[in-house]
Amino acid sequence: MGARTVGIAMSGGVDSTIAALLLLQKGHRVHGFHMLLPLPQSDAQCRRTQQIARQLSIPLTIIDLRRSFTEQVVTPFINSYQAGITPNPCIYCNETIKFGLLAQTMLQQGMHLVATGHYAQIHDQQGALFLARGIDQGKDQSYFLARLTAKQLQTALFPLGTWTKKQVYAQAAAAGLQRTNQESQDVCFLTQGMATFFANHGFQEHPGPIVSTDGRQVGAHRGIWHYTIGQRRGLGSPDKTPWYVIRLDENRNQVIVGKQEELFTGRCSLHSLRWTYEAPPLPWHGLVQLRSRHLPVLSELTANGAGSWSLSFAAPQRAVTPGQFAVLYKDNRVIGSAVIDKDKEAL
Repeated sequence: MGARTVGIAMSGGVDSTIAALLLLQKGHRVHGFHMLLPLPQSDAQCRRTQQIARQLSIPLTIIDLRRSFTEQVVTPFINSYQAGITPNPCIYCNETIKFGLLAQTMLQQGMHLVATGHYAQIHDQQGALFLARGIDQGKDQSYFLARLTAKQLQTALFPLGTWTKKQVYAQAAAAGLQRTNQESQDVCFLTQGMATFFANHGFQEHPGPIVSTDGRQVGAHRGIWHYTIGQRRGLGSPDKTPWYVIRLDENRNQVIVGKQEELFTGRCSLHSLRWTYEAPPLPWHGLVQLRSRHLPVLSELTANGAGSWSLSFAAPQRAVTPGQFAVLYKDNRVIGSAVIDKDKEAL
């Protein structure tokens, strides 16, 4: 690749900083872009990014995406939790904000490519571009980028895809860069914790029963949004052996709990299935990742009809959570993704 004009999303953290530095070292014309988001430390983060841009001697444009981020990421997150669903807002943000509105702004301002500090790669398979895992298995972020379309991948660039986190830290030290040790959060708007977040958004306590899978009331909860599948803490267990959240019933305002073995299931239903390119013949067999740090499992995908698909696992999986994404891989390439449906009652 020859020298290009590259826009890079900069947060003030070490990953985007080193990604920008690597682009400069390759001779690209680099322009930083910082998203102004409705976050508790937004002003400090912006000042840190401005300082880094000065250190790198690159221009920096600040884009105010607070309203769009609230509408497209935060509000759906709140609505999902109220419905007893555990969403993954980072995936939606990457699709609609970073590689949506931000990328559109970069391209409109003359950028040829859109870069970020994600640990992922793009593989060219006979002219078709696929998202692929980064080589650092502990930092791979292909799961969070799984909803990017083929069109979005055409202008995407991930300079850290072939780097490890250890190498990134070493590069930062060697370059003498300051204030680059800021790490991004899993969910950036939850830095003050879930309880504080919901309280700040006007959530009132909505008490209800904690019920065992055989229908016995074993406790009480303050609101189903305090819980997610697989959770153990905060249940007030009725005996000394551990209890876990098995599912959430927003219609009855119940938290259903059970023992460890009840967390495992051999299948789940999916909706909103999206393939990167053409849909393969069904049944499809391959590796599926159910959470960001989940060990991929060999699975079979079949169609249920009416926008629903069934995913069967070669081995039972723990805490399969409605609202999370099932990401489908062929080797290390993402070929599709779907949302886990709320059908636990039928399993």
